[in-house]
Amino acid sequence: MPVSRITAKLMFPPVESAEPDGLLAYGGDLSAERLLLAYREGIFPWYNEPPILWWSPDPRFVLFPNELQVAASMKQVLKKNLFTITFNQDFPGVIAGCKEVYRPGQDGTWITNEVEAAYTRLHKDGWAHSVECWMDGKLAGGFYGVQLGKCFFGESMFARVSNASKAAFITFVQHAAKEGIEIIDCQVYTDHLASFGARFITRKDFIDIIKKNIISS
Repeated sequence: MPVSRITAKLMFPPVESAEPDGLLAYGGDLSAERLLLAYREGIFPWYNEPPILWWSPDPRFVLFPNELQVAASMKQVLKKNLFTITFNQDFPGVIAGCKEVYRPGQDGTWITNEVEAAYTRLHKDGWAHSVECWMDGKLAGGFYGVQLGKCFFGESMFARVSNASKAAFITFVQHAAKEGIEIIDCQVYTDHLASFGARFITRKDFIDIIKKNIISS
């Protein structure tokens, strides 16, 4: 079945029609309305150049906050209080860091100027959030994502200093557990996130969970 093309109409094809790799559709735009609809339906954008590609992989890689695993070495790092962690204090700095920091094995970044502008708008509207990790008054790392109800959809993270993004992520997940966040979407597998306890669940289970927990958003 051909991958669906998104038109101006605000809708997505059923996620069950996605390709085996999770590719669901292409085209459309990054308006706030379309992005929020995508997250509510278990879909996210990910592309290097136009057209926009929309994904809904099966299985889905997620972290349940109460399953967070913190390595002994990171516990020692956190005890040293090398970092200061804040929330929503420098969203532009965080998304710029995610855009600029080199990642081994990746050719360029998926965070285009269009993506940066779209998520900055979502932040101004109260949907997208950043977690900052500071060291000696400078932004050492962090990450950002979108929160709908009790679901957090992680997007990207970066570190300029060793362990900075890990410290930010651990602090956030611990905070999320206290605040009643039910699930953190990690989208696709990485060794980094698996080390924190992230695991695969079926797309159906993922969508069932988010439908139940975004009602208040």
